[in-house]
Amino acid sequence: MLPKKFRITKTKEIENVFKNGKSSFDQILGVKILKSSNDFSRFVVVVSAKVNKKAVVRNQIKRRLHEIARLHLTKIKPGFDFFILALPAAKAVTYQQLESSLAGHLKRLQAL
Repeated sequence: MLPKKFRITKTKEIENVFKNGKSSFDQILGVKILKSSNDFSRFVVVVSAKVNKKAVVRNQIKRRLHEIARLHLTKIKPGFDFFILALPAAKAVTYQQLESSLAGHLKRLQAL
């Protein structure tokens, strides 16, 4: 699980990243990134009810994305805030596909 230090929890901070961040989207995920003043990178993962009505499925996707972010923390450049949005196709993909999609977004946004 991603430690609390690396999570964005305040609504205003989440909205700021969503509105002002650079974005990258594909069929599975959308990622927005914004430079921050912290010495470390922080993440927020959003999986809406449009992905799946069942909370169990949404939470499984969130847990997977948090774990992928945790495993890549050492490779990610510090000082960024990330907004990770799961799209409806995320419920049908494997862990490896989620990981490669997120890694591709991070490379595209020059965060790795």
